[in-house]
Amino acid sequence: MLIRKHWLALCTVLFSAILFSSCMKNNNSDQETPVAGLIAFNLAPQQSAVGFQLSGNNLTNTALSYTNYTGGYLGIYTGARSVTAIDANTNSTLASTDYIFEKDKYYSLFLVGDTTYQNIIVDDKIDSLSGNGKAYIRYINAIADAGTPVVNISENGNSLINDNAAFKNVSAFVAATPGAVSISVNNNGNIQAQRSITLEERKVYTALLIGVPGSTDSLKSVQIRYIENGTLSADTTATGQGFSRVNPSSVKIN
Repeated sequence: MLIRKHWLALCTVLFSAILFSSCMKNNNSDQETPVAGLIAFNLAPQQSAVGFQLSGNNLTNTALSYTNYTGGYLGIYTGARSVTAIDANTNSTLASTDYIFEKDKYYSLFLVGDTTYQNIIVDDKIDSLSGNGKAYIRYINAIADAGTPVVNISENGNSLINDNAAFKNVSAFVAATPGAVSISVNNNGNIQAQRSITLEERKVYTALLIGVPGSTDSLKSVQIRYIENGTLSADTTATGQGFSRVNPSSVKIN
């Protein structure tokens, strides 16, 4: 069962590990209910409206169109949960996964695939990141049928990440000096994309490698998008540090 809206509202400014547990109280006592944070993405090019359910309860009030996400980490109950992606146009199940969510942790959920679909769930390990003067970035390769293209993220000509990245691969977050970074994905064939973005101090980013190889549709062509997962506190101690929830006016991926 998802946390009720009025409890979620309390979490929108500072969504820290400490506040996860304090954002939900048991209605019959003062005991805190353990919660985690979940951010979900529709990265399936053929799916125009995807709803996500946890143990049969809707994660969001509206379905997510392709290249949309939840806009930030949402509070969820912990424990063993069934995670289901649903085609909101036909009410049919696209993918279903069982996962154990742990208290005070942050997770990402990606629906990927072109003709068949999978839920990819990742423990983001936000509590291992230090807010001491760095930015952090990672990628997910959501380009189906792409083989193993080379994904490179570099700054000032030095590679932070240089992977042979199979479909569905999600890298760990790596530290970067705030400023411009270059992101590329290349298989020396029908997968070639590159862009530069500017990282800000203490912010956490995910680069999204998406699209259909060879597509002439501008929305579905192979491209690189990104989102800000949130902002770390200035505290240099990772454990228990504050992490601000991103709440953009538009949840369109950049």
